[in-house]
Amino acid sequence: MDTKSELLSALDAQGLVALAVTRPDPGFCPPDACALVLIGPQGGAVWWDRLQASPEWQDGTPDPVDRWSHRTLTALAGRFGGAALFPSDGPPYPPFLRWARDSGALWQSPVGMLVHADAGLWVSFRGALALPFPLSLPATPNPCDTCTAQPCRTACPVNALGRDGYDTAACHAYLDTPAGGECLSNGCRARRACPASQSHARMQSQSQYHMSQFHV
Repeated sequence: MDTKSELLSALDAQGLVALAVTRPDPGFCPPDACALVLIGPQGGAVWWDRLQASPEWQDGTPDPVDRWSHRTLTALAGRFGGAALFPSDGPPYPPFLRWARDSGALWQSPVGMLVHADAGLWVSFRGALALPFPLSLPATPNPCDTCTAQPCRTACPVNALGRDGYDTAACHAYLDTPAGGECLSNGCRARRACPASQSHARMQSQSQYHMSQFHV
């Protein structure tokens, strides 16, 4: 098995996926880094099941998702001779959004959030691996270019999302209403409406957890 296949298989075993590859950022990556791989959770139940079975989830202390990500990706970085980077590192904080746009595999959607050909609007980053060997992924098109309906534009009941920014006050105010309970249970309507998101859909319990962390 070649190194790329071994890495992708190791990520898959943890319910993770390589979303994009970009050039190493010398401000954050080791000098021998040849590739910077942005890592996110898979859709469906695998990643969520792995997390819930982990000691980080079961020990009752804060930030189980970040702690699981840190342990898992740090171990993978060591296995492949690289370094693990996380959105919470800092200050200075690693510019994950810039890295994502620079990769050519993620784009700004009509509602402002990043979109990915496979993950749709369910894009999230558990971390990144700076690797001492080159790595590439197949090129993918921007799914928004062929999405004529663009249901994400009209899915939010309070029009909180758009290219000009995110109206967090309107979003939180809606979540405080009885009607907002549907979003709290199932996740953001705009993200769910994206056709490209369907194969990467989250478990309801996963959406409930993330919404409970967002809307406190």
